[in-house]
Amino acid sequence: MDFGLSKALNILQGKLETWLESLTAMLPNFAVAVLVIILFFFLAKAAKLIANKLFQRFYDKPAVQNLFTTVIYIAVMITGLMVALDVLHLEKTVSSLLAGAGIIGLALGFAFQDISANFISGVLIAIRKPIEVGDIIESQGYMGIIQEINLRVTIIKTFQGLHIIIPNKEIFQNPLTNYTKTNERRIDLEVGVSYGDDLEKVKELALEAIKSKSFLLEGRDVNLYYTGFGDSSINFVLHFWIEYPDQPGFLHARSEAIMAVKKAFNENDITIPYPIRTLDFGIKGGEKLSEMKMQMAQSGKAAS
Repeated sequence: MDFGLSKALNILQGKLETWLESLTAMLPNFAVAVLVIILFFFLAKAAKLIANKLFQRFYDKPAVQNLFTTVIYIAVMITGLMVALDVLHLEKTVSSLLAGAGIIGLALGFAFQDISANFISGVLIAIRKPIEVGDIIESQGYMGIIQEINLRVTIIKTFQGLHIIIPNKEIFQNPLTNYTKTNERRIDLEVGVSYGDDLEKVKELALEAIKSKSFLLEGRDVNLYYTGFGDSSINFVLHFWIEYPDQPGFLHARSEAIMAVKKAFNENDITIPYPIRTLDFGIKGGEKLSEMKMQMAQSGKAAS
């Protein structure tokens, strides 16, 4: 019994001596690893400060600045940690950490793929700047003024006063109309005139009515094109360009154009006809309207 206990104590003593020797041998490496961590800590601080100053010159989005500077800081610190572990001869630990980080990242990517897509789209929108706060845009069937762009959603205010929240992924991956980028817009005004009117005169009057307006964009022509024969009118479309400061300005210009064309036509006896429908009862199995009237008249005489 005493022999077994003595043997166990000897084994424990040998292990402790081995560990102590290993620890003593590793003390210089441990000191170097600590110095590496301290050095990379200050390097990360300096990199974050420099990156923050650089991003302030190119991007005016505090959220994007904080995101990128934080990523740089974390990347430098992780690099320092890997170097320190390598100094301590813990290469297998480094490999395990990298493998674990990859698995965790993959799992999080699947779990939060929509959030990740919106987040990445927000970053790309902030970098490429296809839209900015104050722009008039139309996306996903909604039109309004951009109130806010963050890393996940874009908030627009419609001209009816509604606040619409659109995920950045929908804006970045789908067609988007930005009315503010060109500061000009063409109005297509569709009109119809009677078949009995002189089309040359109609064209002259319509063009003069539009050209007299002050909202026209300089250097742009006013054009009129006849588009076809309608049920009760010959149809045409007027094309003219305006400066586009906002949607109310667009609606005002279109309204003024409609009133100007209507006034010019009224003053020159040009008719904008109502829709006309001709009823014909002479289909197979039926009777013509004229024959029905004659039968009714004869029936009235016979009754009298």
